[in-house]
Amino acid sequence: MTNKADSNKEFNFTKSDFERVRTLIYQRAGISLAESKQEMVYSRIARRLRATGLTSFSDYLNDLEAGRMGDEWEAFVNALTTNLTSFFRESHHFPLLAEHVRDLTGPITIWCSASSTGEEPYSIAMTVCEAFNSLTPPVHIIATDIDTNVLATAEQGVYGLDRIDKMSPERIKRFFLRGKGGQEGMVRVRPELRKLVSFKPLNLLADGWPLQGQFDVIFCRNVMIYFDKATQRKILARFVPLMKPHALLFAGHSENFLYVSDALKLRGKTVYELEAGRAAR
Repeated sequence: MTNKADSNKEFNFTKSDFERVRTLIYQRAGISLAESKQEMVYSRIARRLRATGLTSFSDYLNDLEAGRMGDEWEAFVNALTTNLTSFFRESHHFPLLAEHVRDLTGPITIWCSASSTGEEPYSIAMTVCEAFNSLTPPVHIIATDIDTNVLATAEQGVYGLDRIDKMSPERIKRFFLRGKGGQEGMVRVRPELRKLVSFKPLNLLADGWPLQGQFDVIFCRNVMIYFDKATQRKILARFVPLMKPHALLFAGHSENFLYVSDALKLRGKTVYELEAGRAAR
């Protein structure tokens, strides 16, 4: 990409514009955008230009930085947040989660730190219900995400049938209600399951997190891959005091926390626990 406009594009988008976007999203959300994300950035932020009635990236970014656009910072972050998720993604984690919670006495608290559209926290909820053979297990799940749009979807708990096509008929019958009439082809998570989960907006880079107490389990899967090592180290250092001595931390399949934290040790495949003596007192 050069600093000249691409005549085939609706809006002027220069290398300087791209570098500004990279800097702003890193400062705001800790996301490190690779050079290869230029077209993705153009496509997603061009939608914000259309929505705000602006005609150039330069004007948009100037107004954003000057604070002249109300809640546009939230829309900017939402636009650049990737939300790839599915029910029971990385399925090897859930039997270990079930085994872990069965060994605990309630109340049990779980934090899903990147809930996206809800599939992960609801998968956690289904797992603990099965572990306790109850729709009212002694478990509370806090599900957070920086993207307020996906949180709104998650709270509704409504999905297309294609989202659950790999789930067993038994699970579907137990945990979902099928839509009728205008909702045909959709399912809704059962009210009992939804009551187990509280959804809240949270930026992992924020100075303060709206969380209280310590957790028995933390899910932070496929999030750290968007951060550089310094940011990963900072976030993991803040996780440690929030973990009970027996707590488990679940990571994504391509993430390795051992290289950025000496407070953790491997418990299983991309599952971590505290090193002896590292729990907060």
